[in-house]
Amino acid sequence: MKNFLTYFIATVWLINGLFCKVLNLVPRHQEIVSRILGEDYSRIATVLIGVSEIIMFFWIISGFKSKLNAVVQIFVIAIMNTLEFILVPDLLLWGHYNSLFAFIFILLIYFNEFKLKLKTQDNND
Repeated sequence: MKNFLTYFIATVWLINGLFCKVLNLVPRHQEIVSRILGEDYSRIATVLIGVSEIIMFFWIISGFKSKLNAVVQIFVIAIMNTLEFILVPDLLLWGHYNSLFAFIFILLIYFNEFKLKLKTQDNND
């Protein structure tokens, strides 16, 4: 179960980074960046955000400092979704309900790293 959730979480970062932002298959992502950071550098900013998300994919898969990784993911998702909730709710796929899905994803990350991992370790002892 833990491996499945880890790969699922990592895949969400990869899809959002590579397909939605770097390859711009979901232009709404660049529109969000444009409205928050300004139009002049929105494409490059969107690509940099996408590359950061791809790096997050590799960090998750590597398992390196996984607790730190989970905390970083939680903070990034919380900050990003708070900004979007306040500044551009009209551009979000589910409007204000996006924050609900973000919260569920945060809980999934927390559960995977801080609950499931402990349970798995306890069973191995």
